[in-house]
Amino acid sequence: MDWNEITTIEEWEAIRERSGERGQVVLKHSTLCPVSANALGEFELYLRDEPNSEVDYMLVKVIESRAVSNRIVEDLGVKHESPQIIYVKNKMTYWTASHWSITTEHMTAVLS
Repeated sequence: MDWNEITTIEEWEAIRERSGERGQVVLKHSTLCPVSANALGEFELYLRDEPNSEVDYMLVKVIESRAVSNRIVEDLGVKHESPQIIYVKNKMTYWTASHWSITTEHMTAVLS
């Protein structure tokens, strides 16, 4: 299973709307941060194994798509962190983790 990159506010709005029907997982990723690179690796490991197929997986690059990253913070009322993983259900934050807490094991425990 793969992730899709969110680059526009319109894409984010559609994803948030879709969370009313199906879970949406968003990884906020900094392309300049080694901790974020580790989180992306864990995210991709999770997706290669047996991810929850009833959830869609997204990535937003916080530097390149700052407006989208900021809008996610505003819409969900979460504190900005990077890296950060957010599970959105019914247009609200269901679960979030950041930095070294983003592990394959943690994702499996929450998402499966």
